Amino acid sequence: MIAVGAPADAVPASAADLLRVTDLAVEFRTRRGVVHAVDGISFDVQAGEVVALVGESGCGKSATAYSILRLIADPGRISAGQVRFEGTDLLGLSDEAIRGVRGNRISMVFQEPMSSLNPVQRIGDQVAEPLTQHRLANRAQAWARAAELLRRVNIPDPEARLRDYPHQFSGGMRQRVMIAIAMACAPRLIIADEPTTALDVTVQAQIIELLKAAVQADATGLLLITHNLAVVARYADRVNVMYGGRIVESASADDLFAHPGHPYTLGLLNSVPTLDQSHGAQLIPITGQPFDPLQRPSGCFHPRCPQANDRCRAQSPPVFESRAGHRVVCWLAARRFQGGPA
Repeated sequence: MIAVGAPADAVPASAADLLRVTDLAVEFRTRRGVVHAVDGISFDVQAGEVVALVGESGCGKSATAYSILRLIADPGRISAGQVRFEGTDLLGLSDEAIRGVRGNRISMVFQEPMSSLNPVQRIGDQVAEPLTQHRLANRAQAWARAAELLRRVNIPDPEARLRDYPHQFSGGMRQRVMIAIAMACAPRLIIADEPTTALDVTVQAQIIELLKAAVQADATGLLLITHNLAVVARYADRVNVMYGGRIVESASADDLFAHPGHPYTLGLLNSVPTLDQSHGAQLIPITGQPFDPLQRPSGCFHPRCPQANDRCRAQSPPVFESRAGHRVVCWLAARRFQGGPA
């Protein structure tokens, strides 16, 4: 284990990066002060892989997703950082140019489809819209492609369902429609923001399987934003754990679940029941509450960490990195990884 002198979330650059987020910061101005919703995070997504952003509600996951497509509205703003997509910094594009990226080269699947779909517009028109906007297809061409997309996401009798309205679909079917819309223009990157919220377990698996299939078939990158660790364990290639607007741990999914290094990650895992858990065993919840974003504590996770010491309370930790590229922002990380300063 080595201590890295670079900024806490810094990640080595790669020419193969599809998406590279560097030192991204998002703030919201309120009457009580400035909320730092995203506080200098960095991560990347490669073509053909699933990268997960994991954490509690309010940790900055959705704000990160919205920032990539520059969908942060007043009183919020992106205050620092770069979002490079295929080598181009999206934050430097004109409003017209970023509109050409949204729904075309980068698509987003939102967490509540009933709020995203137009209730008075036929499904066919909504699936066809990206094609008429970005591919200049006529209505007949776009509807034919829309039927193919509905078939691809396993909606029966797609030609007939194109004429239906959102309220005529179940929650799981509406989310399939959202995936069809996202795939319409064969994007290079799909951002899925809590795509399985309010769906039962069986439907959750079907939705993530569809997204994973799109990644594998089209060499698309998928940024999966979720609090569902079961989904992450099964489908993600790499994981970034967020707490308080910062990434506190990054690793391959296999390494993270086998060797969690940050106390917060360990707390998340201990809070989830497992199939092999012994009868009568109790879950171990994370103590306390997320801090007030207007009153960030010194140090890091220490107000909720049972192992925190005086150093944790006084100093913000650097990144500690293992030989496998497992990165943890925690003074105790070296001890967890068997060696290094702690």
